[in-house]
Amino acid sequence: MEAVAVREEREESVGDLLRDWRRRRRVSQLDLAIEADVSARHISFLETGRARPSRDMVMRLSEHLDVPLRHRNRLLVAAGFAPLYRERSVEAPEMAAVRLAMDKILAGHEPYPALVVDRAWNVVTANAAAAMLLEDIPAHVVGETVNILRVSLHPDGVAAHLVNLPEVRAHLLASLRRQAEASGDGVLTELHDELSAYRYPGVDVDNARPPGAPDILVPLRIRRNGTVLSMFTTIATFGNAVDVTVSELAIEMFWPSDEATAAALRG
Repeated sequence: MEAVAVREEREESVGDLLRDWRRRRRVSQLDLAIEADVSARHISFLETGRARPSRDMVMRLSEHLDVPLRHRNRLLVAAGFAPLYRERSVEAPEMAAVRLAMDKILAGHEPYPALVVDRAWNVVTANAAAAMLLEDIPAHVVGETVNILRVSLHPDGVAAHLVNLPEVRAHLLASLRRQAEASGDGVLTELHDELSAYRYPGVDVDNARPPGAPDILVPLRIRRNGTVLSMFTTIATFGNAVDVTVSELAIEMFWPSDEATAAALRG
């Protein structure tokens, strides 16, 4: 009789998760113990499974390790407790104040582009000026859910119009890699791998020029209708969020780097 391999799913260990986050934050057991006001021996016991953390201990260690809310829920479940943080839809009635804040910020940033993205850089909402970022972008790049990083770096996307593609690509990939490492989010790691595999015929993107002394920011220089628009961005997040969705939202606002770009956007 042919043997049938049976795959056993191992439950997630709260000790393994704690160890992973401690190492991700580059914190020793002793340093974490001092910050959390417990013994290093207790931290060791928690990580090896010789002791099981209370709900309060999970929350205390999560706070000191700056664990994202989504992963704090995972830690709680692994420790045998119910998740604490809800994950509501942006369209939920309870999110009315959040939607109002986003709408006011986006409208107030006109005539410059601004958009709201989720944890994976998918566009949640945007102002009218942001449409210029998607001009002449093929439907297969835009997709049903617009991912602003994919649209920016896809060879058929904004990248085809970027005057300084190597520098922008290097900056975006480095930022995405740091975000993936800091958040422990596999979705971001997969996105980074996808974007870093893109190739651009005739463009050497692997030897990007590092920012020089005159540089202040890495601008986005997009050629549109014979004109080069130069912009930089700022990112805003919601403070003190206790909802998973809200904690992962970010508002990206584009600003003109020079008066010519400002005039073009105003026009």
